[in-house]
Amino acid sequence: MFGNGKNGSNGGERRDGDGAIIALAGVRKVYDTGAVKVEALRKVDLSIKRNEFVAIVGPSGSGKSTLMNILGCLDTATEGSYCLRGEEVSGMSIDRLADIRNRRIGFVFQNFNLLPQLTAYENVEMPLLFKGAPAKERRERVESLLGQVGLADRMQHRPVELSGGQMQRVAIARALACEPDIILADEPTGNLDSAAGGDIIGKF
Repeated sequence: MFGNGKNGSNGGERRDGDGAIIALAGVRKVYDTGAVKVEALRKVDLSIKRNEFVAIVGPSGSGKSTLMNILGCLDTATEGSYCLRGEEVSGMSIDRLADIRNRRIGFVFQNFNLLPQLTAYENVEMPLLFKGAPAKERRERVESLLGQVGLADRMQHRPVELSGGQMQRVAIARALACEPDIILADEPTGNLDSAAGGDIIGKF
């Protein structure tokens, strides 16, 4: 997880005077299946400041994915407070959460989540389209990012035509497309050799 703390405007009350870009207090997540309640997160407190690099580690079933989903505004906490750049996330509308995911958070999923019908270029361009970026800006940004991850000659290839490492680099380029405040990455260098992995971490 990486927080770059770029300056930007947002609505709502700001409470990030301590420099924290992410602040969790007493966060709980309970899954109620009807027959049983499972407490995936129990009173989590977490503060991540600008430009920090943080690793979330633990055994399978310890709540890592649940925590990542809450941090990425893909899920909501049952209890507790989550402030992103000083703005309380709980109670936000679906549209507001979608806008935050697009503009402020870059995701690198373990299974890539590339759209199979789109080329590498189109996959990286997608968040810029949602953002409403002009065509020239989109083209320059996508070409630059794919070049930086070593895929300048694979822009028009679809995921099925790419190796696992190449798909991972497309996913990383997509995560960086909108210059997000935060990058949430699930084993972002797992399919890369040590040299390529070190280069990607440097780009983050």
